[in-house]
Amino acid sequence: MAAAAVMVSSAGSLLAMLQEPAPELKLHALASLNSLVHAFWPEISTSVPAIESLYEDEEFDQRQLAAVVASKVFFYLGELNDALSYALGAGPLFDVFDDSDYAQTLLAKALDEYSTIRSKASKATEEEETMDPRLEAIVERMLDKCILDGKYQQAMGMAVECRRLDKLEGAVSQCDNLHGALSYCINLSHQYVHHREYRFEILQRLVKIYQTLINPDLLSICQCLMFLGEPETVASILDKLLSGNKDDALLAFQIAFDLVENENQAFLLNVRNHLDALRSRASASTDLDSRPGLPSDQTANAANEPSGDVQMRDDVTMPNGSALTVDPNEVAYADRLTKIKGILSGETSIQLTLQFLYSHNRSDLLILKTIKQAVETRNSVCHSATICSNAIMHAGTTVDTFLRENLEWLSRATNWAKFSATAGLGVIHRGHLQQGRALMAPYLPQNGAVGGGSPYSEGGALYALGLIHANHGEGIKQFLRESLRNASSEVVQHGACLGLGLAALGTADEEICEDIKNVLYTDSAVAGEAAGIGMGLLMVGTASEKATEMLAYAHDTQHEKIIRGLSLGIALTVYGREEEADTLIEQMTRDQDPILRYGGMYALALAYRGTANNKAIHQLLHFAVSDVSDDVRRTAVLALGFVLYNEPEQTPRIVSLLSESYNPHVRYGAALAVGISCAGTGLSEAISLLEPLMSDVVDFVRQGALIAMAMVMIQTNESYDSRVGTFRRQLEKIILDKHEDTMSKMGAILASGILDAGGRNVTIKLKSRSKHDKLTAVVGLAVFTQFWYWYPLTYFISLAFSPTALIGLNSDLKVPKFEFLSNAKPSLFDYPKSTTQQATTASVKVPTAILSTYAKAKSRAKKEAESKAQEKAAAPSSEDASAASTSMQVDGAAEKKAPEPEPTFQILTNPARVVPAQEKFIKFLQGSRYEPVKAAPSGFVLLRDLKPTEAEELVATDAPSTAATNASAAPAPSEQGSGSAAMAVDEEPQPPQPFEYTS
Repeated sequence: MAAAAVMVSSAGSLLAMLQEPAPELKLHALASLNSLVHAFWPEISTSVPAIESLYEDEEFDQRQLAAVVASKVFFYLGELNDALSYALGAGPLFDVFDDSDYAQTLLAKALDEYSTIRSKASKATEEEETMDPRLEAIVERMLDKCILDGKYQQAMGMAVECRRLDKLEGAVSQCDNLHGALSYCINLSHQYVHHREYRFEILQRLVKIYQTLINPDLLSICQCLMFLGEPETVASILDKLLSGNKDDALLAFQIAFDLVENENQAFLLNVRNHLDALRSRASASTDLDSRPGLPSDQTANAANEPSGDVQMRDDVTMPNGSALTVDPNEVAYADRLTKIKGILSGETSIQLTLQFLYSHNRSDLLILKTIKQAVETRNSVCHSATICSNAIMHAGTTVDTFLRENLEWLSRATNWAKFSATAGLGVIHRGHLQQGRALMAPYLPQNGAVGGGSPYSEGGALYALGLIHANHGEGIKQFLRESLRNASSEVVQHGACLGLGLAALGTADEEICEDIKNVLYTDSAVAGEAAGIGMGLLMVGTASEKATEMLAYAHDTQHEKIIRGLSLGIALTVYGREEEADTLIEQMTRDQDPILRYGGMYALALAYRGTANNKAIHQLLHFAVSDVSDDVRRTAVLALGFVLYNEPEQTPRIVSLLSESYNPHVRYGAALAVGISCAGTGLSEAISLLEPLMSDVVDFVRQGALIAMAMVMIQTNESYDSRVGTFRRQLEKIILDKHEDTMSKMGAILASGILDAGGRNVTIKLKSRSKHDKLTAVVGLAVFTQFWYWYPLTYFISLAFSPTALIGLNSDLKVPKFEFLSNAKPSLFDYPKSTTQQATTASVKVPTAILSTYAKAKSRAKKEAESKAQEKAAAPSSEDASAASTSMQVDGAAEKKAPEPEPTFQILTNPARVVPAQEKFIKFLQGSRYEPVKAAPSGFVLLRDLKPTEAEELVATDAPSTAATNASAAPAPSEQGSGSAAMAVDEEPQPPQPFEYTS
């Protein structure tokens, strides 16, 4: 007979045993309670003091068992601190590998406690005093168990959170896929580590691990070193690669292109200088330099000889007729060094981008024509917006056809509108480094002094030069400095300060800083505003002490424009400094002047850009709902876009309630926050949030929503999201509506330009593929948002444009012909359809009034025609039959010939347009002649030639000339971009003539 199961209905008898003097009974009671605590914890909780006393009794052998029971009771009571405290006292009886809710909750609590203590200890260096060794033992057991079980990613995440870099190194070293593990760690450091110094510690440890590998991933190492600010180490790696074989040189070029994508001009200049220094030291020890009798000019010629010529001969003739052998490796190195310096300066990538944007330009001039016809000539705001929209639409393409065809209309721009119109040429010709100054020559101050031209066009031309040379201003800085020193007009000074700030972005050049500061101290409102912004651009990210001087002057001056310029400039200086900027942010956000608090919002945005830092988000949300100034509240919400752009999916959720605020300034800020953080993503949630704001009752909210929607939808077509087509039609409707508010109409005009920016070949991108922040892009968008106060700053949005292209390059940095696969339907990522003349005309037509008598007469005529047709059909003649046949062929062509199904893939030819959403579908073809050094789906990709003995077929990439197109040379919109080869320009037409308005 089976024994009956014993059902326990109460823990009372067991609790009574705890009061017995015999240790065996107490032990039995504790063991039984441990297994029943989940069911009887309310009853057991009344006897917790008795259990605690057993734990505290040092003579009791099973104190740890008492601790486990007490811990579980406190867990069920919700007292997690007490539960963890007793779990620590339980020693090995607390099972860290238990899957119960109790164990998992307390382990999470233990990790939080441990990481908090470690974080504080790293600052206070009192780790030994504050850390409980029992807590450390539990965490170590968890980490060791994860590593033993092969849960390496979990172990890495815990090690990073707990600041145990020794355990992180252990997890990485034992992982089978070392390169994958290191990449995972780099992503962890960027996404989840919110302290800059700790992130640097992680990256330094990862670099050490990388360097111990037999085949280290030099691409990742150099990216880490860029974060760490170690240009000398990067230069050393590049130098070794350049001295190696052809494949090593290709890798060096790829590393250089990847570094350039991060847009840190100061770092890249340092790398170039260190490369030169390494080369000088190496040259000093070579036989070539030490040979007696070799003239210095021949030494230089030998070093700079093109590699193709030197391979044919290996000697240099001496003056006395003897021959000196030249090492071909040295000449090959010199050639490679020249190439990589061209890459690091940005000139190579800019030239290739310029060629791509020019040859693939698909901008639709009919859109601009429609805007121009719809805009009233007396409305200067919309007139300027149209000029700006044209510049954005053709950014970097060098195509100024619209301006050439409308010179008389353009000449209506006066004063500051003329300044903006001239500056727009800088956006169109952005990156034309070699010919930029020649292009703007008709408008520039003559011989460094203000000439007879308008100061507005001269100031605009200097600003344009800055836009052309933005972040690559080595060749133009001196000219801009001379122009600034010689300028007497505040308008010219305004343009020169902006231009200098752009050209010398982030270089912290002391001489330029003094020149700009001299303009600031003249206390001119117009020039001072630009000087404040210019100083910020120059010192961006340096956390310079100049910020303190700027803040002091902002308190001294009475001009609001200067205070606003300085507040933004101060914010730019703390770019990316995170917690290091907290003191300055605190000063600005507590200031009585709302303009300086407004600057404090930008300081928060830029210091914590792309970090999703909780503290920064909380501060911004606090100011968004509590500050008394509408400007500060608007900017606080807008700033969320900068903090959250690394997690765009979170932004619509965070600002959704703010987008429904009663305050229109807050709603405007919410729209632009979504536009900034979700730019170029086509994110559905972002579009859904912006749609109701586009029909807001307040005009400037509608303006912000339209611009933000264009930023989100850029490089997205109607096939990918049908709402894109609806948005385009809505823009046209707003522009054509004569009763629409000027602010909304301006927003629609600018949105039209942003939507088709860069000839429909650029997107807005704030992060590079290596997860590094694109400094120029972030700074550009930050200054662009100032157009609320000053329209000429709208052009700063062009700094955020990034070409959507895959450009494959061979070892000579030429573009070879090769094909690759886009594994998706072509229509998903195709260019938007061009508007037609008929559609444009039809949209402007006013509906014709139809009289009732006319309608009746038309109806009768239709019935008569139908009856005649029926009679003819009953007895058709041969002519009628053929006519009917022809009619059926024309009208029913679609019925007779079924449309072919769209292919599910597309073969693309180098160089090709690849939009961000398309990148995941890009595949390199097997058996191709070329193999990528790094299989990147876009950007500049170095190609390894697997058949080097065969002749290469290169893509014809003739660069645009000084003035790339005119009315006769520019192709029609339907012809532009039809092929991958660029269009050669035989003649060099003159730039647009300087325009003056004569009344």
